[in-house]
Amino acid sequence: MTVYFIGAGPGAADLLTLRADRLIRSCGVCLYAGSIVPGEVLEHCPESTEVINTARMPLDEIMAVIRRADGNGLDVARLHSGDPSVYSALAEQARRLTAAGIDYEIVPGVPSFAAAAAALGHELTVPTVGQTVILTRVSGRASAMPEGEDLATLGASRATLCIHLAAHDIDRVVGELTPNYGADCPVAVVAYASRPEERIVRGRLGDIAGAVQEAGISRTAVIIVGEVLGAEGFPDSYLYSDDRPRDAEGRTIPCVH
Repeated sequence: MTVYFIGAGPGAADLLTLRADRLIRSCGVCLYAGSIVPGEVLEHCPESTEVINTARMPLDEIMAVIRRADGNGLDVARLHSGDPSVYSALAEQARRLTAAGIDYEIVPGVPSFAAAAAALGHELTVPTVGQTVILTRVSGRASAMPEGEDLATLGASRATLCIHLAAHDIDRVVGELTPNYGADCPVAVVAYASRPEERIVRGRLGDIAGAVQEAGISRTAVIIVGEVLGAEGFPDSYLYSDDRPRDAEGRTIPCVH
């Protein structure tokens, strides 16, 4: 018996990986949080699968379901939105599974920040403009930020920021980032990326808060901040350069000094 922590992606069912789809079709038990995983993702569960919405279940109850499945020899598909490596609360579950001697496996999924960038039609790493992307959030009831990971500190790098779970606190985000990025820095907020109800708000740090509040966006959104969103006049990547030495397979030949 194995518990599969499956990245269910940002919402669109056709963004599931082939592996995720196969496991959803084959596991005897499927656990999902109905507040963040759309029902369309569950359409391929067989009729025999026990499908459980964990949105209102504490972790001990979830573990009880998993132990019962283990006792019955049934694999469990545990669906998480986006990719399980980021803000999935997987670590707490894995710790308990290890203590209980229950095997688990992690299946990657399309992360929400990638879906948001796709919705915007932007690459987040643009030559000479931005080559670093920071995934972060703000302190809140769910989790306090460790010392040194506040937006003011991270913003000193002026790297591209993808801020999760913070649309409800957009005024705070703007206040902490403006001293480093400036009021004219481009910002985009993507809510429900890849879903039919997807919404996009673009602006600058100086006006984005009002636009987000007017749009009624307060959850299930990614805030992207950085000059890459407005980059123009940058050089082509070295990847496409005629000066790049290539081997027979097209790979760059390292320079020997």
